[in-house]
Amino acid sequence: MMPQDNSAGQSDIFLGQLAIYRLLPTFKRESAIDRAIANLSLSPEEINLALQQFQQRYQLTTQEALQNYCRIYNLTDQLLQAIALREFKVEKFKQQTWGNRLESTFLNRRATLDRAVYSLIRHKNPELLQELFFRIQAGEQSFHELASLYSQGVETQTGGMIGPIPLSKLHPLMAEKLRNSRPQQVHPPFLLEEWFVILRLEKFLPAQFDEQTKQILLNQLFEEFLQEPSATPIGNSPTQTPN
Repeated sequence: MMPQDNSAGQSDIFLGQLAIYRLLPTFKRESAIDRAIANLSLSPEEINLALQQFQQRYQLTTQEALQNYCRIYNLTDQLLQAIALREFKVEKFKQQTWGNRLESTFLNRRATLDRAVYSLIRHKNPELLQELFFRIQAGEQSFHELASLYSQGVETQTGGMIGPIPLSKLHPLMAEKLRNSRPQQVHPPFLLEEWFVILRLEKFLPAQFDEQTKQILLNQLFEEFLQEPSATPIGNSPTQTPN
């Protein structure tokens, strides 16, 4: 009798366990990353740089910190190096794939990268908010003080101030008001989903084509690539990706 091949069954069990642990999407994503970087090679200089950057990123600059990290994650020296090189390859893949198109991508997406620092007071009682708005306008009490006393969100801990945050991550109505505001302009109460809100722009931060923005764009393009069907087949590389 021929021995049975249990590899398929073991694979099904493994995938089933990942599904139960709700780790299957993460596993699929990481597998897609492995396929994307499979053909990348690193020079000896890049390997040394990868290890240095990894240690700096995770504050593993002492032997004790390095040993503790390996102990916590049950890593051998070989596995630790593999992780460091993999992270470096991911960044190299991003640069090779989209690095020469970042400026055009920035111009296309600039409006979504603008940020703002703003303050708000939110409450479910519109009459109360109208009274607070009048107090602010009359200079009877500061926005900061009233937000700390009356706002019903986590912003009470900061006197109502939030940000900087990309406008693209805000409710469209709030983003529009902030984009068209002058610094320190206070908007009277308006309905925002289940809340009534008083909004004030503190500072508008137009997107700049700097290193931080370049990294944000690279990360966005990479995540979009991973969501495409083209990221699934082995050996496939992105030839056309969105700007």
